[in-house]
This record gives sequence, C-alpha cells and structure tokens, in this order.
Amino acid sequence: MNKHFKILLVFIGLIGLFTSCENDGMKVVMLDNPIVPTLTTVPDLALQRSMGNDTLTFTGTAVDPGFDASANYFLEACASGTDFADPVTLMSGISPDAMKITVGDLNTQLLKKFPADKTTSIDLRLRANLVVDAGTGALGTTSKPLSYSSDIKTVDATPYGLPRLDLINSGIDQKIESALGDGSYTGYVKLDVANPFTLNNPDTNTSYGDNGNGSGTLKVDGSAIAVPSDPGNGWYKVSADINALTYSVDPYMIGLVGDATPNGWSAPDSKMDYNAQTGLWQITLDLKVGSVKFRLNDDWGNGINLGIGDASHPEYTIDNLWNDGSSQNIPIDAAGNYTITLSIGSSTYSCTITKNN
Repeated sequence: MNKHFKILLVFIGLIGLFTSCENDGMKVVMLDNPIVPTLTTVPDLALQRSMGNDTLTFTGTAVDPGFDASANYFLEACASGTDFADPVTLMSGISPDAMKITVGDLNTQLLKKFPADKTTSIDLRLRANLVVDAGTGALGTTSKPLSYSSDIKTVDATPYGLPRLDLINSGIDQKIESALGDGSYTGYVKLDVANPFTLNNPDTNTSYGDNGNGSGTLKVDGSAIAVPSDPGNGWYKVSADINALTYSVDPYMIGLVGDATPNGWSAPDSKMDYNAQTGLWQITLDLKVGSVKFRLNDDWGNGINLGIGDASHPEYTIDNLWNDGSSQNIPIDAAGNYTITLSIGSSTYSCTITKNN
C-alpha cells in the first residue's frame, strides 16, 4: 500500500476518534460572569380604568450564561429605594422578549403594594431564575435555581382605585370590585350558609339583592342572597352586573391534595384561604414526607391541576407551575409544619413552600 495513502488513512481515523470523543464528552461550560437580563422598555404606568382591556408590553433581553438554558422570568416592583426587600411580582413567563399584560391585570397587581389614585415612585427589575438541569437537587436545578437580576429602572406608577360592592351581613367585611368601572363586579369572598348577604354600592348607597326566586337576578332592595348548602361554607367567586341586574355565586375552593396531606389523595382537600390584599392563597398545616398538588373544588376536572415539570419540561418549577394533567407532584422531603402560598395569575401560577418547624 502506498505510504502516503497509509498516512492519509491514519489521519482520517484520528479525526474520527477526536470527533467521537468530543461528541460523547460534550460539556456545558457556564461563563464566570453570566450576562444578566435587561429590562429594555417600560410603558407609561399612569393607568386609566377606561383602558382596562388595553394591552401593555414590557420588553427585555434574556439571561446569557454562555449556553442555551431554560429560565423563568419575573417582572418585579417595589417602593423606590427599598432594594426589593418586599417586592410584588407583576408578571412572569419563560420569555422576556415581549411580556404582555392588560391594564386591568397590571392595576390589580400594583394595588397589592401601592396606594390607589396616587403617584408612587417604584423600582422595577427583571429577574431570571436559570434552570441548568432537572431532578438532581444540585445548584442550578429546578429546586435550587440560579438567579440573575437586571439593573433597576425607577418609574412613576399611578394605579386606579376600583369601584366596589360591599357584602352586607356576610359575617366579615368583604367586597367585590369592578376592574373596568363598567358596572361588572367580581371577587373571591368567604361565605357561610348561615349568613345570606346583600350587596351595597357605597358610592350611591344602593342595595342589591335577589329578586325573590333565587334565579341569579338582582333587584334593588331585593332579598338576601342565599349561600349554596352544597358545597356549603367556604370560598366563592361572586360576580354581579348592576346594569344587566344579574349575579352568580360559584364555589372557588383551592385545595392542597396529595399523600403528604392529612387526607392523602382523597377529598376533602386541605382548603386554602384567600388574602385580598396580596392576592395570594395561603394555608399553614402539618405535612408528611410525600408530595402535593393544587386543585379546585376537590376535583381534577375544574381547570386547575397544578404541579411541576419533569426532565422534559424543566421550565415548570414552583415559581412557574404547570397547569396540566401531565404536571408532576411537588415533593415534600421532610415532615413538619408548613406555610404554603399560591399565586393564580391570568395565565401563570407560582407557589412558595416554607417549613416552619
């Protein structure tokens, strides 16, 4: 065989060997200083109720760790100069390119921290939770994500106050609100079958109740609205339209279910309470080693089946829950007393799980 031909064959073989080793041993290398996300543009935050259905767009750039990675993004706000000691999440998602939210939804989020009908100087940042891998429990995984924040943008925000209807004789001070000021009101309230209620407009001192047949028709100075005996006491979504003179009282009981909970995977679930100021659902209870998920009204078929992702969907974490029948259980690794909060946005869900002892 020709000497030069032999050398050529050896050379080709070495190239194949090196290529094979490179493919088999390919490693991901993170930059020593990953490039943090940026918050590029912020819309005018002097909000108006008449524009409640309009869409606002915040834009940003993604975190760059030096390789392709999944990340969850959180647009956060705090009072200017407080260094995000107590922030509110305005929106979240898996892409920062064009984060869209309606004026009404943004106003609802801002009212959790800032006064209505007043201009407040606020700080904004875009925070990225970087997920490198899933399931190992190591730093940078779904349970311990790496976090990177943009530079702070300081802007003025003016959320608008919401017209309301007060629940009279419900047992506690409660209200439902009109996000658009158009006569349509809604809210989550805690009801007791022993306390039928009426709705009062404090701006006009007009009382609304049932028309007498329990059909969902409102009447000025009507009779008290009854609370359904089934499912009985608990949280409800109450809606009323004072223009169409209609109302609805629908059970809305968010529960924690799973083999870590007192009742396991069987109903009744461990019911959460709603905080109207923060917009969060919360529960404190004892849990066993096991796992949990969230659902609505003790049933998987009511549109809420919240869990986390698997190795194929690392973007779904407790900061970005997956509302899907394929979502995975959220692990509880140690028995003890826990406080759990749940945020239900227009299309995003997140929770915190804090062990108290």
